[in-house]
Amino acid sequence: MQVQNTLHYIDWSLIAVFLIISLAISLFVRKKAAKSLEDFFLGGRQFPWYLAGISMVATTFAADTPLAVTELVAQHGISGNWLWWSFLFGGMLTTFFFAGLWRKSGVLTEVELIELRYSGKPAAILRGFRSLYLGLFMNVFIIAWVNLAMNALLVVFFEIPQDQVLYYTGGLMLLAAVYSSIGGLWGVALTDMFQFVIAMLGTLVLAYLVVNNEEVGGMSGLKAALPDSTFDFFPQIGNGDLTGTLSISLAAFLAYTTVQWWASWYPGAEPGGGGYVAQRMMSTRNDKEAVYATLLFQIAHYCIRPWPWILVGLASLVLYPDLAAEDKKLGYVMAMQDYLPVGWKGLLLAAFFAAYLSTISTQLNWGASYLVNDFYKRFFRQNADQNQLVAVSRGVTLLLAFLGILLTTQLETISGVWTFIIECGAGLGLVLILRWYWWRINAWSEISATAAPFIAYAFSKFYLGWEFPESFFLTVGFTTVVWILVTFLTRPTEAHVLQHFYNKVEPAGYWGAFEKTDPDSNKASVLNLFICWISAIVLTYGSLFFIGKILFAEWQLAGMYGGLVLLSFLVLRNRMKFIRLI
Repeated sequence: MQVQNTLHYIDWSLIAVFLIISLAISLFVRKKAAKSLEDFFLGGRQFPWYLAGISMVATTFAADTPLAVTELVAQHGISGNWLWWSFLFGGMLTTFFFAGLWRKSGVLTEVELIELRYSGKPAAILRGFRSLYLGLFMNVFIIAWVNLAMNALLVVFFEIPQDQVLYYTGGLMLLAAVYSSIGGLWGVALTDMFQFVIAMLGTLVLAYLVVNNEEVGGMSGLKAALPDSTFDFFPQIGNGDLTGTLSISLAAFLAYTTVQWWASWYPGAEPGGGGYVAQRMMSTRNDKEAVYATLLFQIAHYCIRPWPWILVGLASLVLYPDLAAEDKKLGYVMAMQDYLPVGWKGLLLAAFFAAYLSTISTQLNWGASYLVNDFYKRFFRQNADQNQLVAVSRGVTLLLAFLGILLTTQLETISGVWTFIIECGAGLGLVLILRWYWWRINAWSEISATAAPFIAYAFSKFYLGWEFPESFFLTVGFTTVVWILVTFLTRPTEAHVLQHFYNKVEPAGYWGAFEKTDPDSNKASVLNLFICWISAIVLTYGSLFFIGKILFAEWQLAGMYGGLVLLSFLVLRNRMKFIRLI
């Protein structure tokens, strides 16, 4: 089993040092993780906001992310990124409407919230189901998807035979499992910070070297070599036949920008927060820092980190014009091979390993938290001591790694699974949002909203023969009608549970008789939260476009976006002061 040695020994040395440091960080903090479940899964709720925020950003940088952006740019130009830029609406909603509430709830996991908010056997059944569905089933699929992306990178970069590549991916995954099981969330988050610095440095250097090489000729040469429409920031709504820019049907565009971000449950961008994002919010020192951490995440994720990937994607169109459509994403890896000097090649490859390890370690730690806290402890060992629970958590972390590798061997592609996940979660998102802001939502609301999409999706796909977005709109509509009817046909959550939840979390919205007027309360009004949400969206998109126009030397538009950024920042700062976030 031989790997083609395309790297200098300096490159290999840098990769080795990176991997050793990643493991050493977790060994350094292992005692912090061993005290209790809260220490192992939430870092004892002592994370500063910048650590939690950067950890979120690092986790969303998977090994395939730059390749995916390169493919979007190759197919549709810069505006192709709206397929994921549109998720900012939901991200900022989480920042201001939910981040502080998650931290004040005091729960250990997202799933534990179910029995804080709802009552009776339906709540217990829902908690048990979601702990297994999310922590085991969905989590292992996510791990397998990330493994497949790393496999593709290793095959292309090192020319490893396809039937052997999983041995190498498995070795990296074992490292992630070891350091996440030793150091808990402290080890994961601190390693995330180190890995994020390496990843950003590597991608910035690659973008600079590739754009400024003789074949591309700098930014002016890049713009001269490609159609003007390639550099458009906004999509054109059409019939899908336009070239050089994103052309999609109006229905599809509306589905992405006005419905999907709040209606569908999808990993990493759950409406109302959830998953590892909620875990990081709950790991901060207080509710104010939870908001800061999530705001940092949104800004870095959407407007700072993408530009090095986009520039390499644009340059790859000039450097590798003959790549087949299905291979366009490999332009990023080919640029790494061809244009990085000794040392920098090893550093950027370490950055890809960093992206992989960050995502895998988070999935392992997050999934184990559900299986241990919300299934094992809740239903089998309620009186278990903390040492036993931490030991079980470490074992479950390693078990999830093994299951992830096992599933990876059985899959070739799971792109269809993601379409299935989005459509079969369509309509659930609104319940996850409103359970914080409307007292009448109960466990049956969430149960029915979880089940209804499967029925509507099957009907639209197999009986009507519809595809996205028509099937998506039908599923959202059907699910919404079902859960609203079920909500009013079933009993509300018990009054004492609702009162306890309200007193603890202090949510805004409509809480009727459970709401108490307290002049010293930090509860923000929905109107002020809405203003923060809108101004933060404008700030982030404005910053994204401002950076882009600076890079392309379009000074007039850069000035316009810069003014928009300043105005939105002043509005946001004023409203955050008003609701005591500053």
